[in-house]
Amino acid sequence: MSAILKAENRDQGRDTTPTSTAFGAETLLFGIGNCGRSDDGLGWAFLDRIQREPGFFSPIEYRYQLQVEDAALIASMQRVVFIDSYQGELPGGYRWTDCEPSENFEFTTHVLPPRGVMHYCKDLYGRTPQAHILMIQGCDWGLRNGMSSTAQRHLDTALAFFRDQILHPG
Repeated sequence: MSAILKAENRDQGRDTTPTSTAFGAETLLFGIGNCGRSDDGLGWAFLDRIQREPGFFSPIEYRYQLQVEDAALIASMQRVVFIDSYQGELPGGYRWTDCEPSENFEFTTHVLPPRGVMHYCKDLYGRTPQAHILMIQGCDWGLRNGMSSTAQRHLDTALAFFRDQILHPG
């Protein structure tokens, strides 16, 4: 199941004058996860918060999981960022990495990694937008709404990195 939830009224009450940031309409952010599974909702929580940042005007997509069909959407972009929770240790609680297309991935009806979607984008549409993955460390995967305090701290750190180094560098 894929959640395609669009942010509504996200520009109300803030200046919507575009800036010179690389994060405009040609950069797409995918938040991957499930907020009903505690820290698995980190990708969605990231989108909820980043879209309120001054100077952020990029389209966003919420997903439970990536789908082959996402390659068509990605093909129309110059840049894509996948944000997801991570089960394991990450220095500082997050990791920012490049994402290259790869045909070497396991595909099941429940798992399609970002590199797989990028492969389909290249193979089906002849496009390879610049792509990155932002992994945010979680620790609680139980069936409940709300994140652990550890995940909240890691989200804050990842947001600060993204804001200072990616959205508004220099």
